[in-house]
Amino acid sequence: MKVVGLTGGMGSGKSTVAKMFKELGVPVYDSDKEAKMLMQTSGPLRKGICDLLGTEAYTKEGLLNRGYIAQRVFEDRALLNQLNAIVHPAVRIHFKEWAQAQKAPYIIQETALLFENGLTENYDVVILVTAPKEIRIKRVMERDASPREAIVARMRNQWEDGMKKQGSDYIIENVDLEKTKAKIEEINSALLEFS
Repeated sequence: MKVVGLTGGMGSGKSTVAKMFKELGVPVYDSDKEAKMLMQTSGPLRKGICDLLGTEAYTKEGLLNRGYIAQRVFEDRALLNQLNAIVHPAVRIHFKEWAQAQKAPYIIQETALLFENGLTENYDVVILVTAPKEIRIKRVMERDASPREAIVARMRNQWEDGMKKQGSDYIIENVDLEKTKAKIEEINSALLEFS
């Protein structure tokens, strides 16, 4: 079974692309969603996060305080790296367990910071989702109701697409959904042959 990494910058439309692959019957692991679930449910992870960021990392109801965490780590790269060092190994283990349970020619792990975290060697194939920067900013503003400055600041923590393209096997320019769908079908066919 081949393991495919699906990545792209904020607002590129990774989730839209992942959904289209799912519709073709491909098992997809959403790293961001699973990380949030693990941060919520894993005792050791919760302790590590509280030790790093304080008890404010969780609300009085015991829920992950995402706004507080985002505010703390996106202004402090060292703190973000420390948080990632706590969360990413747990996600990696969870992904491997999930992958072993799949019965498909190939599986996809959707992960935003594939290149930034030096994870390319974990995948047989890397798919990069791109879109022009202004379109990405607009999408995130609409999705998260975040101010433009905050989005641009968060984007600075991600590599530019030009750097990512060099390490990618397939690139999906996600602007026109019909063209995106056609490209996904083409990649799916190639991966099924490859597998």
